[in-house]
Amino acid sequence: MWKNTGVRLGILSDIHANLPALEAALEALRNEGVEEVLILGDTLGYGPHPRQVLRRLRKEGLSPILGAWDLRVLFPQFPVPEGIGKETLEFTRRQLKDEDLRFLRGLRMSHRSLYEGVRVVAFHGLPKDPEGRPDFSTQRHLLPLLQEYRAQALLLGGGHLPIHRPLRTGLVADPGSVGLSLGGGHGADAMILEVPENRVYFRKVPYDLGPLLFDLRAWGLPPILEEVYRTGRFPSP
Repeated sequence: MWKNTGVRLGILSDIHANLPALEAALEALRNEGVEEVLILGDTLGYGPHPRQVLRRLRKEGLSPILGAWDLRVLFPQFPVPEGIGKETLEFTRRQLKDEDLRFLRGLRMSHRSLYEGVRVVAFHGLPKDPEGRPDFSTQRHLLPLLQEYRAQALLLGGGHLPIHRPLRTGLVADPGSVGLSLGGGHGADAMILEVPENRVYFRKVPYDLGPLLFDLRAWGLPPILEEVYRTGRFPSP
């Protein structure tokens, strides 16, 4: 089990039902000596291991916040964009049992805690839009978010690309994606946040693709995902 306080935090996001990637990322964070792990949503969708990922999180005592794909699984009325994610949605719903749905319904939309005097706030996407994406290129967009939520560290999952932006009053960061990284190259994205210094470290963690690709094919999920897992990019149209 992970302790509930500390100054070295492990930050994960966008596991997307990829169990080997999650296991590798958790092991890497243990080796880094983190004292707590935060998970920023989109635990489900795309990958072949929805039940296994939720079971592992429950075993570890980890409660992710909800992301857009998690909400789509729970609420059929939530908008679903066209694409391979939509193709995997019904598979995900069929896989989940009552205990999985109860776990999901008990999750929150945000994380807000104080660590060594540093207020850490986390959402998936944007605070009022789990499908939104922050503009990391300009302070004008990020500073008001820090101020509105009185945060010294604002963590926003969903971009699938590791990035952080130090600002005069704190920092804003996206840890990337554990299970569907789009930063180029194979591996699970993981982030370490040290407070109160607000130091950020990113890790690209390799994992065994064999079991993932076997299960992807066995369940008849979109084969395009194989290329994404191997290369860290969606193929050009």
